Parts: sequence; structure tokens; C-alpha cells
Amino acid sequence: MAIGTQDDSDQMLSEINMIPFIDVMLVLLIIFIITVPVIKHAVNIDLPRASNQKVLDKPENVRLSVDADGAYYWNEARVEDAVFEQRLASAAAQEPQPELHIRGDKAVRYERVALAMAAAQRAGVRKIGFITEPVAP
Repeated sequence: MAIGTQDDSDQMLSEINMIPFIDVMLVLLIIFIITVPVIKHAVNIDLPRASNQKVLDKPENVRLSVDADGAYYWNEARVEDAVFEQRLASAAAQEPQPELHIRGDKAVRYERVALAMAAAQRAGVRKIGFITEPVAP
């Protein structure tokens, strides 16, 4: 054989080597098999369905409003702090006991709302709710 002659063994291979691609795909498959159970860590429960309806004000509900200045309003009538605690005591003594619905202005200090809740607890009011405006979509 002479040097520099072309032979069949010297031709370029035009095939793609698939071994590295297969290795990468197997590694990715193993990673997905390991991470899928970790991603799904939630507890499967069947939640009850309930409709979101507006609660109608019963006449025996007490609406306590706290304006931006911290003043209390008992069913839209302004009351002073001493009279407010007396009204809470008389409402707690009623049978059945009315619900206390607190509407606090978003600019009022939280302290005033907390003081109203503490006074209601001291008076013995068992049902306290907060009234908020729904977020517009």
C-alpha cells in the first residue's frame, strides 16, 4: 500500500453519535422522577362547597363603627367611651345575645379597634364580627 492513497477506512463518518444524547435524556428522566413527588406535597382533601352570600343584618345585630378619628358609633349614633362600655354590658345581658359587627375605617389606628374588642370581651359579648368591603375585580 502506498502512502497517501485513499482507502475506505479513511472516509469521514456522517452519522451523529447518539450516546451522549441518550445519557442526557436518562439523567433528565431520573431528575423528573425524583422531583415530581416532592412537588406534589399537598394533602388531598375534598373541601365542602358553600355559596358566598351577603349576610343580612338582623335587627338585633349591633353595628359598631370606628371612624378615622377613632370615635365610636353605636348603630350610626355617636357614643362616648363610658357610654359605649355601658351599652356593651347591656347588649351582653340580652337573651339571645346580639352579634357585634365592627366596621373600622382603614385610616383609624388599630389601637381604637383593639380597645373596642377588649371592652366587648370584658362585657361578655361572645359574637364579634368584622365588616369589610369586597375587593372589586
